[in-house]
Amino acid sequence: MEDHLPVDFRRRTAQRGLRHRDRSRRRQGHPRPLITYAVGTVGLGDKCAPSAGFPGGTTAEAPLVNAALVRGYAVVVTDYEGLGTPGDHTYMVAKAQGSAVLDAARAAQRHPDAAKYGVSAAAPVGIMGYSQGGGASAKAAEMAATYAPELKVKGTASGGVPADLTKVADSLEGGDSAGYLLMSAVGQNAAHPALALNKYLNKEGRKLAEVVRKECVGTVLEAGRGKTIEDVTTSNPLDRPDWQRAIAKQLIGTKRPSAPTFVYHGDADETIPYAIGQKLRADWCAKGNAVEWKSFPGQSHVGTAIQGNGPALEWLGRRFADEPTSGNCGT
Repeated sequence: MEDHLPVDFRRRTAQRGLRHRDRSRRRQGHPRPLITYAVGTVGLGDKCAPSAGFPGGTTAEAPLVNAALVRGYAVVVTDYEGLGTPGDHTYMVAKAQGSAVLDAARAAQRHPDAAKYGVSAAAPVGIMGYSQGGGASAKAAEMAATYAPELKVKGTASGGVPADLTKVADSLEGGDSAGYLLMSAVGQNAAHPALALNKYLNKEGRKLAEVVRKECVGTVLEAGRGKTIEDVTTSNPLDRPDWQRAIAKQLIGTKRPSAPTFVYHGDADETIPYAIGQKLRADWCAKGNAVEWKSFPGQSHVGTAIQGNGPALEWLGRRFADEPTSGNCGT
């Protein structure tokens, strides 16, 4: 769930990041840190995948990734399951997204040219993402110890996390960003075809679903603007037990991450309600995780993506340096 970042942000981010390059160069004799980065929503169409956008300079989060590169970190970015490859993208399916983020780190370490770029199995790993990527990175944090125990995960920075899809849906329905709801429905159906999404869609819903499957986020949001669930269905699938079970499985915050976390959210976020971020913090704190929480007063969804990127990278840098953290759960 992501809008376009301002064009001039690329230049400002690079300039700030250059100040950190010398510090990264002083890590002589230490493995190069690797960040596995999860992008926010680009859309479900294959043409929207990060691997398609980076070469042409159209990936909105390129400046955020660049800020990590100029600090000297290696970065790997997943396309996610079904994005840029056959089949529908499993959009907002927590386990699929989390495993893709961890698999990307594994792939980077095992790449034939990994050593050429200073990447090795001994490297400290950071997990990072915002919006959809916030959900993907947060789920990866919960999965890392059991799914990819060989990775030396030092910490996870997750922002604008859609940790509770039911509450996100309640907030978005009928609004400017209502298109995200059908994107999420298509994603759940991709992971669980037995949900049979098409049988619930009316003519308008089927038409919009085709746009969702083929186009990028901007086009989808424009097509879905103001739509309610009633506008696109013959009956609401969210009233059905099988759909309710599927959505419940996407809840993040039910398991303690094995490494410290940095969680950030804007209190004026119009896409992912601020209370959802607060609840994730509370859930992880209650499970004993060292959560560093940072709120961005007055910041929108996109504004927090920009403002939070630097602090998130600084926090990961301290974890790469093995500086201890107890978080700020008690404040």
